[in-house]
Amino acid sequence: MKTIAETRAALTAPGQPFEMDEIDIRGVATRVWKNAPTTLPQILELSRAHGDADFLVYEDDRLTFAEHHARAAAFARRLIDRHGVAKGDRVAIAMRNYPEWSVAFFGTALAGAVAVPLNAWWTAAELEYGLTDSGAKVLVADAQRAARLAEALPRLGLPAVVARPDGPLPPGAVSYQDFLGDVDPATEPPAVELDPEDDATIFYTSGTTGRPKGALGTHRNITTNPISLAYGTLSAAVRGGGELATLMAPQRRVTLLSVPFFHATGCHSVLVSSALQGGTVVLMYKWDAEQALRLIEREGVTGFGGVPTMAWQVLTSPKFGDYDTSSLTGVSFGGAPAPPALLGTITERLPARAPGNGYGLTETSSVTTYNGGANYLERPDSVGPPVAVCDVKVVDPAGGGELPTGEVGELLIKGPNVIKGYWNRPADTERAFTAGGWFRSGDLARLDADGFVYIVDRAKDMLIRGGENIYCAEVEAALYEHPAVADCGVIGVPHDVLGEEVGAVVLLRPGAELTADALRAFLAERIAAFKVPAHVWFRDRELPRNPGGKLLKTRLREELLG
Repeated sequence: MKTIAETRAALTAPGQPFEMDEIDIRGVATRVWKNAPTTLPQILELSRAHGDADFLVYEDDRLTFAEHHARAAAFARRLIDRHGVAKGDRVAIAMRNYPEWSVAFFGTALAGAVAVPLNAWWTAAELEYGLTDSGAKVLVADAQRAARLAEALPRLGLPAVVARPDGPLPPGAVSYQDFLGDVDPATEPPAVELDPEDDATIFYTSGTTGRPKGALGTHRNITTNPISLAYGTLSAAVRGGGELATLMAPQRRVTLLSVPFFHATGCHSVLVSSALQGGTVVLMYKWDAEQALRLIEREGVTGFGGVPTMAWQVLTSPKFGDYDTSSLTGVSFGGAPAPPALLGTITERLPARAPGNGYGLTETSSVTTYNGGANYLERPDSVGPPVAVCDVKVVDPAGGGELPTGEVGELLIKGPNVIKGYWNRPADTERAFTAGGWFRSGDLARLDADGFVYIVDRAKDMLIRGGENIYCAEVEAALYEHPAVADCGVIGVPHDVLGEEVGAVVLLRPGAELTADALRAFLAERIAAFKVPAHVWFRDRELPRNPGGKLLKTRLREELLG
């Protein structure tokens, strides 16, 4: 088997699909994909080649690539003609996963404006914060979000376009259908000159601590991601013995979108990548494992994922055997450390399929590393090596010095995928970036000798019990190995002597029974005694998660500890 370095050299050599250039980006020498599109309008234009193939599927609605392009072009013209939207203006999108979300997103880009996806789970106050913080000029919302903001819109003086209205519109709002009108299939986008380093998106961080910050991304940031994702997938396959020419042949690709569009994974890695590659995206209004199985069967889905918990829920569903999942060619996940037990479940339920695990953040425009195919089977507890245009290093969180291979420290990231900074937050930007364009991820990680990255935990989730560091992900991985555990989370519990003790919140599988003592005995055979939870709470409802699927440990602590 080739080494990582040999595989990278072969795929990035002159004349190869993943050839690289080095350019200056804001004063930093940066490797970029030589053959990548550099703006979102370029990606949309390339998507036209897929014509009458289905691009977006939602329930019984189907939107082809050609129809999507025409509607996005018309949407851009309406933004300019009716609301005077100009290059650099912000257009906010607040809605669930509907086809209209994508039309508004690409239409905003065609107008030269900056798309501001807002979290559809936010309250009225949080949505208003996003609108005012971004300085949005227009809001595009679904009926639920529009109703939630009905009182705020007149105060903000903000025009609203409402998709799928189910009642009276807020004052001054117009329906999406009336706004778009009859769309000529030959509609062309407006002529707007864009540079790869122009602002393209403001994605708000999850806000699990403090007020959300707007991550300001460029066109190059978001258009880098589809190529990085393809590189990660193909490089793993080539390393495993596959031929690049065969692997790059057109393949049917149908992705079940299990996370929201307003999440970096949903937008960057699924929507934009599918637009470029001609893949169909099957939308879900909200995540539900059994509905996911129904859609996999109905649409012949070839890939799904989300965070590891979502893959886990589908693969271990009592209904799994009731549905035809033979169309699946792989399961990919990211956004949280994957328990090693997940590999065994994939192997059992989907034999000969390729698992994949990626790592990235909103601030890195999704993919930074990718672990798939042979790489994943070899090192399932890793998130893989960085893609070729990205550099990573591990530093001492206190002093900032680079640490030797194998030592745990904070992961820093550099590449064309890293955002410009935080919208109107120079102090936060300065804290997050170090000299040379390195972004401080806030994640604790280690590297092995081959450059594979192992995410140990979020720095703020590390527990210190009697002077011993305990990483939550390690305890959670052990918990997932118990056959009765459906979901879990580990938190720190204050202790007068030790500082903190380990607490575990556990959701059992339907019909399963388990006691705290039995669970501790099980864990004692797998992890050191000081890591075994002193406190165990069994929960009879789903654990709280944000729309991206990440566990809200702050909320858990508040619920359990006050």
